[in-house]
Amino acid sequence: MVEQNTQLIPSRRRMGLPGPWSAGALVIGAAVVLPILAVVWIALTPVENVWPHLIETTLPRYLGNTAVIAGSVALLAAMVGTGAGWLVAMYRFPGSRWLEWLLLFPLAIPAYVGAYALVDFLEYSGPVQTGLRGLFGWDSAQDYWFPQIRSRWAAVVVLAAALSPYVYLLARTAFREQSGGIYEVARALGAGPFARFWRVGLPLARPAIAAGSAIVMMETVSDFGVVDFFAVQTLTTGIFTTWLEMGNAGGAAQISLVILAVVLALVGIEKASRSKSRFYQAARHQRPVMPIRLTGPVAWIATALCLVPFAVGFVLPVGVIFAHAVANAEGWLAPGLVGALINTLTVGGIAAVVTVAAALFLVYGVKLTSRKLPKRVLPISTIGYAAPGAVLGVGILIPLAALDNTLADGVLALTGWDPGLILTGTAFAVIYAYVVRFFAIAQGAADAALDRVSPSLPMAARSLGRSAGGALRSVYLPLIRGSVGTALLLVFVDCVKELPATLLLRPFNYNTLSTRVYEKASLEQIGEAAPAAMLVILVGLAAVALMARASR
Repeated sequence: MVEQNTQLIPSRRRMGLPGPWSAGALVIGAAVVLPILAVVWIALTPVENVWPHLIETTLPRYLGNTAVIAGSVALLAAMVGTGAGWLVAMYRFPGSRWLEWLLLFPLAIPAYVGAYALVDFLEYSGPVQTGLRGLFGWDSAQDYWFPQIRSRWAAVVVLAAALSPYVYLLARTAFREQSGGIYEVARALGAGPFARFWRVGLPLARPAIAAGSAIVMMETVSDFGVVDFFAVQTLTTGIFTTWLEMGNAGGAAQISLVILAVVLALVGIEKASRSKSRFYQAARHQRPVMPIRLTGPVAWIATALCLVPFAVGFVLPVGVIFAHAVANAEGWLAPGLVGALINTLTVGGIAAVVTVAAALFLVYGVKLTSRKLPKRVLPISTIGYAAPGAVLGVGILIPLAALDNTLADGVLALTGWDPGLILTGTAFAVIYAYVVRFFAIAQGAADAALDRVSPSLPMAARSLGRSAGGALRSVYLPLIRGSVGTALLLVFVDCVKELPATLLLRPFNYNTLSTRVYEKASLEQIGEAAPAAMLVILVGLAAVALMARASR
């Protein structure tokens, strides 16, 4: 009996990565990185090199607009998010406990939906200008001045309103994790509220604020819906123009390579800036920050300051879209809406399941091995999140179309039957783009969840004869099902909101909710776009509610 148990206990060598797990991890990593490599290859070997022409004509304008918008959005989002995070963490004022969670709600609104709502609200025929003309008796636009709505600065406001919660969430957490003792010492030394913020709180929270600002800049660089609607020419719109209007895929890949370089530079700068700073806690069991209760006019000013980003980022777009959805009730029965909803649920659901399953397989396989190659694949596989959807569209569609044509030609030569486009003629390319784009989210959730499981539990299962797959099914999955469910929801919500990759990769006459909203809004049909936009918002609210619950 002792000898039998000894044979059942796996040796140290067998506890290394088995062949199937090693091969699977490498295949998954390669599949995630392949579109990025394809972009590099297409950019370096174009059929028609338009790079000199781009440099002389449009590229400086694309780069300039992108830099101005990304920098302005990051600055505005950092100011709003940091300020709101400081007020909520350090003070108590009317509505502060509600605003703590309401300030996350703008994350549920896709930025392009916010752009459509803002223009509809402020344009000449909108309620604001109509009310001003009625109030002052003006007859036409020549009688008064009103700022240009479709402009670069309007795009900055919309993107900052949609993305500032990233900074707010990280800043609020950073302020709360600081020691209350340092603020008591600062007050004892005569430091006022602003001095405590500027000289104590802000320096200690700078790494978190920098990380949130970097996320905001990456999301801004990758945006297409907002800048396209406001007619601002950026690197992302340049990909669509060069590829779809000029018919030059190589030029689109070259612009994509510029975007990748910009995003990776942002990531590198953010990490380098944080690596030069060191922040330590003075005590193991530090005294938490005790919020100060504000009274009088100051308390209501704090409430008003926190209400502004919530109103601009959530109340305004939801109010405008909801009003259109109610006023155009027949839009809920319009042809194409149900089909777009089904398509969204199908591709988003499949992509979420595939992404989370692949991430779990990869992370688990890497944890089983002591070999260096699979471990190096793990961080590289997150690069897809830094790649905008338009870049992935270039890196997926061109190689996939070539493979599709080769397969069709082979089948035709062998059987005499032309199967048509098997991969690019279906939603396969869209699902593949979603998997690559949001793989980092699922991988991070899987990695954190598996780390929380005690190593003794799978070791016991293996000693009782369970294989690596058996230990994953019987030990890990029951313990991490909550994290797996969270990852599925987050990936699904991001798939629902993704616009540029879906526009480039969808089959002909194939709409999702996001592309339907974009098409209708581009034709100034906000009423017809409202039902699809409301459905996207409701899906986003589910993710925000989950995020708020997790951040308690």
